[in-house]
Amino acid sequence: MTRAEFIAGDWGTTHLRLYLCDRDGTPLETASGPGAATAAGQFTAIFASATAAWDAQYGKLPTVLCGMVGSTIGWIQAPYVPCPARLEDIAEGCTPIETPRIRIVPGLSCQNRLAAPDFLRGEETQLLGALNLFERLRQGQQLVCLPGTHTKWVTLNDGRVEDFLTAPTGELFAILRDHSVLARKPPAASAQHTGATDLEAIAFEKALTSVVQQPGTQILHRLFECRSRPLNHEFPAAAAAGYLSGLLIGSDVQGALRVLPKTSTPSPVVLIGDAQLTKLYATACAAFGLDTHQVAGPAASLAGLTEIYRRLS
Repeated sequence: MTRAEFIAGDWGTTHLRLYLCDRDGTPLETASGPGAATAAGQFTAIFASATAAWDAQYGKLPTVLCGMVGSTIGWIQAPYVPCPARLEDIAEGCTPIETPRIRIVPGLSCQNRLAAPDFLRGEETQLLGALNLFERLRQGQQLVCLPGTHTKWVTLNDGRVEDFLTAPTGELFAILRDHSVLARKPPAASAQHTGATDLEAIAFEKALTSVVQQPGTQILHRLFECRSRPLNHEFPAAAAAGYLSGLLIGSDVQGALRVLPKTSTPSPVVLIGDAQLTKLYATACAAFGLDTHQVAGPAASLAGLTEIYRRLS
């Protein structure tokens, strides 16, 4: 029987995902729990409950956790490693909690291309996992995008993180969809960028085309179209969220390409995250002439956590 050796966990804002892993990082079992936003003061109890069966069978295994568990709203505040940084070095910055068996992965910080402070937490582990899954990311200059509530655009140079840029694309989408008259949420809409229905997909493409064709127009001057175009019967009001998503993601991609460095031999942009969301970003990148490669976020996180465990061991 395969022997469990460690526990890997991604404890984000809204969800806790735990993996009971063997020596190679293959998940044997999984467990889940509430996110860091609702776990205040309960981290010890939540973790103990989620791992009780594993503790009974295997003893208290070494554990590596990444994500918002190490933030100001987390179990403990883990430090940020300043960029430029080798992702392998983040293992050295892990913070022990309660007992040395539990380690919290640090985040990354930088001065971004807009001369502003920038931070990420959780994505560093996905980046490390992607480096281990795809060797080419360790060669030359590469651009990685991690779409989400706060989308991260990361520049790599020979596998080292040079800097990154954050766009609160997902957060802005949710706020405007849920709390404005621009694109009221259909009853069955999900909490993320939609684009799932045919009507939303058509509206998304329409907005994206508009962004590409009018590159100098500010997003602020485009947002009311989410309301005006349905009023003009160009698409149903129920598809307005798709149009909003197209405007925001298109502007995100376009703005990042203006700010981030160009390479003489362009490689595909690596997209890491939720499958539906990375698909929307891949469509937007293609509209700007960019090839992409999509990587599942959970697979990248698990690969990164496994590498960190190996280095800690």
